[in-house]
Amino acid sequence: MTYVATDRPRIGWIGAGRMGYQLAARLLDAGHDVAVYNRTRAKAEPLAEKGATIVDRPDQLADRDVVFVMVSASADLQSVTTGPGGVLTAGSAPKVLIDSSTVSTEASALVRDEATKRGTDFLAAPVSGNPKVIAAGMLTVAVSGPREVYEAVEPLLNLLGRGVTYVGDDEVARLVKIAHNVFLGVVTQSLAEITLLAEKGGVRRAAFLEFLNDSVMGSVFTRYKSPALVNLDFTPTFTNVLLRKDFDLGLAAARELEVPMPVASATAQLVQSAVGAGHTADDFATLILEQARRSGVTLEPEGTAVDDGLTEETR
Repeated sequence: MTYVATDRPRIGWIGAGRMGYQLAARLLDAGHDVAVYNRTRAKAEPLAEKGATIVDRPDQLADRDVVFVMVSASADLQSVTTGPGGVLTAGSAPKVLIDSSTVSTEASALVRDEATKRGTDFLAAPVSGNPKVIAAGMLTVAVSGPREVYEAVEPLLNLLGRGVTYVGDDEVARLVKIAHNVFLGVVTQSLAEITLLAEKGGVRRAAFLEFLNDSVMGSVFTRYKSPALVNLDFTPTFTNVLLRKDFDLGLAAARELEVPMPVASATAQLVQSAVGAGHTADDFATLILEQARRSGVTLEPEGTAVDDGLTEETR
């Protein structure tokens, strides 16, 4: 079965954590009929004020046209799709299942097979961003699966952010996202190292990062992460524990594909060091604290206003 697009598909959403909540809200703000399931119901209930229907089990979304999933790990994806009460276990099944979680290729393929048995089209659609990036309209999405299904739901995907890229068949979007997140960790560790080098040499972090961000080496990401590094605000957007999971997935893919990744391998050990030091619940920018410890530097917040480069979009 190939899904035929409609102007107003009935949407289901599974997973109302920091990311899922914000993305479901975007679909609601665009006027869509959205029903939401979250393991902890209370986290989803505020979406009812935007018009969402809150359900108690994933299988209560089985009659929806399109169901999005955004959960934390491979086991969670399998639980909400093929486990007891999963969205693929009811008498009916959604026309399209779109998974935006960061999970393994193997887990994605298993769910794709089960979806196909139920006559449900499946797209892997992992995203890049965090709640503030979503609010700024700068989220990006990599999508793999049947091209005709992607084209049918592309208008919905475009509501999630600024960039949606079709990257190929089957599960290749998973590899795209994992490669992205490995690079995220490598860049952040490198940024911590050079920032500490400059600081130990007598340069304020705010001054060094301002120079870097205005140079050709600066990026949207380095500018966005600068306030955390300058003022040591580690309000979580993505934790070291989640980053460690993505390094594990990335290095496993590298072994399977016989691609040497010496820089990524070294960074994975430094992320593990940060987890071992107790930096588990705060933002992964805490990598700079471990770099400071190894460098014999005691960091203090600089108390400097730093532009993160993100501007909230007008909805």
